[in-house]
Amino acid sequence: MALLAAALATAPGASAAAAEGDGLVQRPQEGASAVLDGLKTYGQAVLRTSDGAVRQIPAGLYEMRVDGGGMLQTYGVGLAGSAQPQARYTETAWSGSPLGGNGEAGRIRWVLEHSYPQLNDLAGLAKAAGAGVLTAESAAAGTQVAIWRLADGVQVEATDPAAQKLADYLQKSAGRMSEPPASLSLDPGQVSGPAGSRIGPVTVRTGAQSVTVTPDAAARAMGVRVVDAEGRPVTAASHGSRLYFEVPVGTPDGTASVSVQGATRVPVGRVFTSGEWSQAQIVAGSSASSTTAGATALWPQTRTLQAEAQGGPGTPVTVAAAAGASGATSPEEDGDDLLAASGSSAATPVIAALAVGLVVLGGMVVLVLRKRPLDEEDAS
Repeated sequence: MALLAAALATAPGASAAAAEGDGLVQRPQEGASAVLDGLKTYGQAVLRTSDGAVRQIPAGLYEMRVDGGGMLQTYGVGLAGSAQPQARYTETAWSGSPLGGNGEAGRIRWVLEHSYPQLNDLAGLAKAAGAGVLTAESAAAGTQVAIWRLADGVQVEATDPAAQKLADYLQKSAGRMSEPPASLSLDPGQVSGPAGSRIGPVTVRTGAQSVTVTPDAAARAMGVRVVDAEGRPVTAASHGSRLYFEVPVGTPDGTASVSVQGATRVPVGRVFTSGEWSQAQIVAGSSASSTTAGATALWPQTRTLQAEAQGGPGTPVTVAAAAGASGATSPEEDGDDLLAASGSSAATPVIAALAVGLVVLGGMVVLVLRKRPLDEEDAS
């Protein structure tokens, strides 16, 4: 049985599956990363839970320090989790945050765009809400309460009457807005193709006027260059720029990455997440902040096959293991059609491996049975 298991493990199908697993590359980070400084501008709120408990909690604006420079003002996305000072956060798409699948996410962004600190005219905001007089603290508290209601559907009220009026106004008036783009991203985050080609494109998406473009050390060591569509090296780019990985012919299987960096404001409504037990934060205001994004290219090495049917014995035929930038597919990628035409199937390699294992196992059984009578004769 051990031989049979070994035969299965060495089957071509098993090797291919392992190779596919090895080719998985995690998508690089997009945007900014920051450290939470703590709650800075806030008032108080009262939370009533479903079990009848009543708790007084702080409600307002947090501040975050962006790695590489810049500051963010944020509100808690929901009541779940803790907001510990010095916790590290990274910019995240809504789908990777508590807003993923939340039908009120677009209304929360509307609240952020139409309240403090985006609207610094507190007198005008108070008039629109019928709130009397608003201070920075009461405006922050009222905005946070409205966000909590929309995010979690909880029963929470601001203790300050003006803040409570603002929360009611924002919740009732909130329209819907789409998810904001990342402060800096590369799209797609991963591309592939054969060595000896230009792999891409990867498109820069950013609000920055310009970003620097830097290949990683592995790319430089292998002679991989980041170029434009004409093959010219790229060291700086802007929104809409298209980047390509130029991989020299004969480069062994491998991967290379490029990072882009720039300073821009993080869009209002972008979410920052930390660990599982941390409270997600949503951007309400931003200074010019350092942002980073990355993309990765991978290229399987081409393989040379001996094809006697094409050009006679010993004539090498090169088959690319992955599609190039043009989107062409290799014979292996169209394997279903080729196997159907030849009368084979995707199970053929596994069946062959099983047959080999069974033959070996059968041979061992025959040897044991033939040896047993001889042992008995010697014993007599």
